[in-house]
Amino acid sequence: MLCAGVQRSCEVDGSDENDEFFDAMEDAPSFITVNAETKHRRSGSSQSMMSGGVPSDWTLNENVGGLLLLRHTETNKLQPLTIFFQDTSDSNHMQLRRTRRSRIPDKPNYSLNLWSIMKNCIGKDLSKIPMPVNFNEPLSMLQRLTEDVEYSELLDRAARCGDSLEQMCLVSAFSVSSYSTTTYRTSKPFNPLLGETYELDRLQEYGYRSICEQVSHHPPAAAHHVTSQRGWTLWQHITIDSKFRGKYISVVPLGKIHLQFHSSGNHYVWSKVTSTVHNIIVGKLWIDQSGDIDVVNITTKDTCHLKFSPYSYFSRDVPRKVTGMVEDCEGTSHYILSGTWDEKMESAKIVDSSQGSGGSEGKQKTVYQTLQPKLLWKKYPLPDNAENMHYFSALALTLNEPEEGVAPTDSRMRPDQRLMEAGLWDEANTQKQRLEECQRLERKRREVQSMQGIEEGQEVEVYQPLWFEKRTDETTRESSYIYRGGYWEAKERQDWSMCPEIF
Repeated sequence: MLCAGVQRSCEVDGSDENDEFFDAMEDAPSFITVNAETKHRRSGSSQSMMSGGVPSDWTLNENVGGLLLLRHTETNKLQPLTIFFQDTSDSNHMQLRRTRRSRIPDKPNYSLNLWSIMKNCIGKDLSKIPMPVNFNEPLSMLQRLTEDVEYSELLDRAARCGDSLEQMCLVSAFSVSSYSTTTYRTSKPFNPLLGETYELDRLQEYGYRSICEQVSHHPPAAAHHVTSQRGWTLWQHITIDSKFRGKYISVVPLGKIHLQFHSSGNHYVWSKVTSTVHNIIVGKLWIDQSGDIDVVNITTKDTCHLKFSPYSYFSRDVPRKVTGMVEDCEGTSHYILSGTWDEKMESAKIVDSSQGSGGSEGKQKTVYQTLQPKLLWKKYPLPDNAENMHYFSALALTLNEPEEGVAPTDSRMRPDQRLMEAGLWDEANTQKQRLEECQRLERKRREVQSMQGIEEGQEVEVYQPLWFEKRTDETTRESSYIYRGGYWEAKERQDWSMCPEIF
């Protein structure tokens, strides 16, 4: 179960461990080669007990999406069956939790000539090119963005840390963890329509809830806000720049991710690295992550520089390698981080350093003496049959599960995405073309209104998102979309009268 996260102390050092030594180079921190002995384990045992039963005038059905449904024997009406399990691991805090689906229909085996579609797209922005659903996975970019918080327990642990440098280690591991789901996910998510939203309410399970909105269509941009009852808030405004380069596709996310802890006020900022999909024309598709991430605590000025090493056929390094160094505001190194973006991250506390020899171009290397590395994060195993379910993680399998009470603009309501998930790809392509044509007509309508307003000397109304507003960030001085509030209150009232009809 996803709720069984890594339950370890926030301590990332220990005096009872053996020392290890690392060379510090002047270039990329390739000196970090740690073999961890710490084993990942899930803690917390619970007994489960189903609450309630099926009424006599309803029968149990199952739809193509694996969702359990109740069918009324007289009216033939369908409604979702919500099963709750009682967590008795803590007798003083017993609570009911909804079960989530654990599978979706297997992906059909459709063949399509990729080159016949892509040959005229070299150098172009892929967001502007109509593509059949054959190249998609049945999730929107908003849902993919929400997957960033799959390992939210790292932030829960970080919120309990009294030491800002230990907290930095956990936050840095969290920044890496968001890439773990991409190893085999070479299909593109659906481009959200302007005004499309996606909510993820996991207050009961993990203490947080998340809301995303597509705030711009060209360039495509999404805003995301997550609030946790366990002591942290995360927000981001991401614009995607994607180009087809002939043999590969590069996806460059532009924008900053912000994280603030409620008790300490520590405010972290970082960005994303470049994703590259290789073998577009010939061979098996595979994805790589490369580039640098600077995680900065703008409150204390602590930093962590992470390097995602690009894959090289000639390199002896471990594939998908990530290395990093945690430094305080004075530039003193305290922790070495190492691991891979698809498997795990570890930290080793530095206890001593000295100048060595043998650096390139006559430069000296710094030799760090460290304690034994500690496991910070380990990837959850993929569900059974994942290779036939788009390689979705356990969380991803639940993201498109129908929910009652969400906004009519929610990604779960997209007919093309829903049909694709069900394996009805021809019908999905028809719906996708309809939605894209409606969006083009709506954009032209706004452009005509703007031109008329300019000619008549009137104030031109620019598109305004419902739940986010553009502001200048006080810390980075960059313009970004920030959550204005009101979504969860509207959901509680079930008042969606302000929402546009986009599907």
